[in-house]
This record gives sequence, structure tokens and C-alpha cells, in this order.
Amino acid sequence: MAATHTYDLTIEWTGNLGSGTDSYRSFSRDHEVLAEGKDPIAASSDPAFRGDPGRWNPEELLVSSVAQCHMLWYLHLCAAAGVTVVDYEDRAHGVMTMDEAGGGGQVTEVTLHPEVTVADTSMVEKAQALHAEVHALCFIARSVNFPIHHHPVIRVQSA
Repeated sequence: MAATHTYDLTIEWTGNLGSGTDSYRSFSRDHEVLAEGKDPIAASSDPAFRGDPGRWNPEELLVSSVAQCHMLWYLHLCAAAGVTVVDYEDRAHGVMTMDEAGGGGQVTEVTLHPEVTVADTSMVEKAQALHAEVHALCFIARSVNFPIHHHPVIRVQSA
């Protein structure tokens, strides 16, 4: 039997401004993402959909999940391949495209821009190549139906 993992969390709407969803404009989209033993994530909808720009929205969290999963698998592959990563930063970019009727949309692509610093020049080629292997392993990348692009930059730690 295949192993399974479960992830339980609670979404708690905090946006009742007094009259609930009496009208489209009568309520806030604010909510919290909660899980036992963890700090809450203050969330809302995208500001384009009446959300609070100071809170995380589901689209950002999806792009974040793609980038985090890529990084974690990449670091694993580097460790297994003898590539010593000393710094990693990614400026991920997601695109959501609305349908022509304007009623819905979908994330249509995510582009990752990981900037990786390795310990030695001899590791650069392997560090570059390992990015291409991540997609086949990353749980999130294997679960989505949009392309994920990678544009890594590999640097060597200064002496």
C-alpha cells in the first residue's frame, strides 16, 4: 500500500463587518489559515477582488508553495550530489489569467528565479543541472496543471 500524508488546517473567515454577506460589498474577504501548533496566516483575496493588500491571498500562497517545494527538493538533490549550497533565494512570479467572461480564471504559469550560491567553482555545472530534476520530484509541481519555468543563477561563494 502506498504511503499517504495528510494535511489538516482550518480556514476561519474574520470578515463579517456586521451584516454578513448581505451584499457583495458588505463584507471583508479577510480570513486566517490555522493549523494546530502554528502561527496563523493572515489572508484575504487578491486586492483586485476586494481583498486586503496587507494580507496573503490564495494565489500568492500557491506560487509560494511551488517555490518552496522546488527549493526543498533542490537542496535535497544538492546534498545527495555533493553540491554545497550556502545561500538560496528565489524571486518567484506567478500569472493568473482570467477567462474571457471575467467570472473566473486560473494560474497559467509560474516562473522561478532561484539565485543559488555554492561553495566551490567545481559545483556550478551540477548545481545548474539539478534544477531540471526537481520538477519530477516536487509534490506541488506534480500536482498542478500549469507550466513551471526555472531561470536559475548560480554563483560561487567569495573567499
